[in-house]
Amino acid sequence: MHEETDPGFQHIAADALPRIEGEGVDMRLIAGSLYGERAPARMFSDMFNADVALAAGARFRLDGGHIERAAFVISGTIEVAAQQERFTQDQLVVFKPGSEIVLKAIVPTRLMALGGEPLAEKRHIFWNFVLSRRDRIEQAAFHWQNRSFPGVPGETEFTPLPDGPRNITWPHPKQGN
Repeated sequence: MHEETDPGFQHIAADALPRIEGEGVDMRLIAGSLYGERAPARMFSDMFNADVALAAGARFRLDGGHIERAAFVISGTIEVAAQQERFTQDQLVVFKPGSEIVLKAIVPTRLMALGGEPLAEKRHIFWNFVLSRRDRIEQAAFHWQNRSFPGVPGETEFTPLPDGPRNITWPHPKQGN
């Protein structure tokens, strides 16, 4: 488990990220591995995160190499092949493990494709903090608010903690494992 690894920052130039283009699809792999490509970002689990731009009518098959997969629609409209429902801006679509996923852009669309392998332990989530122990969420929030974490080189802006509950358990009991 690597959740106690010291925080860090890694800059990777956009042109160093793997890119797959063709048939109305322009995908840039930001992190992890997908379609036999691997992004150079340091990772601690088997996952992927890809920025995908689709022309109207383009189809994008979401590789089944990871158990958990989802798509967040940044702009535009998509539908999942063989289904009637459409998904639009700011919607997250979580797919059933093992299913064949083909997305179709109804209009020019940009989405974030993401996924990975499930974690063995229950997680607690608050904002950008995901940990296996509830007490560490409060500790991390305290350190963030007091600016105890190392800064990002060249960045001067500070984002304060959002209001809200700090002990959200995942998976949520209503969602099961």
